[in-house]
Amino acid sequence: MKMPILPYDGPVWRLLPRGLVDVPATGAQAPEGRFHHSGQIAAYASLTAEGASVAIQRYLSDGVERVLVSIWLAAARVADARGIPSASIVWQDLREAGQVPPTWAISDSARHSGAQAMLYSSRSRPELAHVVIFELGCLGSGGCSVR
Repeated sequence: MKMPILPYDGPVWRLLPRGLVDVPATGAQAPEGRFHHSGQIAAYASLTAEGASVAIQRYLSDGVERVLVSIWLAAARVADARGIPSASIVWQDLREAGQVPPTWAISDSARHSGAQAMLYSSRSRPELAHVVIFELGCLGSGGCSVR
């Protein structure tokens, strides 16, 4: 799947468990997620604070206290999957049914193209965008360079 590649240099927002606030560039704790599987590294964030709140809604029933954190993302190679309908499906339902979600093929394609991160549309609010970061070194003050 061919996606446009563009740079991103700006803030992103994450709603992190209180225990991870001091390490905001940490990856997802779950072994599988919308855009990671099989030991892949991924950190999920939103381009706006509102987007972070929207993205976390499905998980709020777990009782974990979360804190909104802003962190800088500087990545030279960001795949743009916004507007691709299959990137915004409810992937958990497919996994529960024993299927492989199409979101994994999308992120695998982005990773294979050398993308350091990937933008995608919010499922419930398509005007909002989220980002999954594949190279955690792109988060924070250092950023990632062009390959």
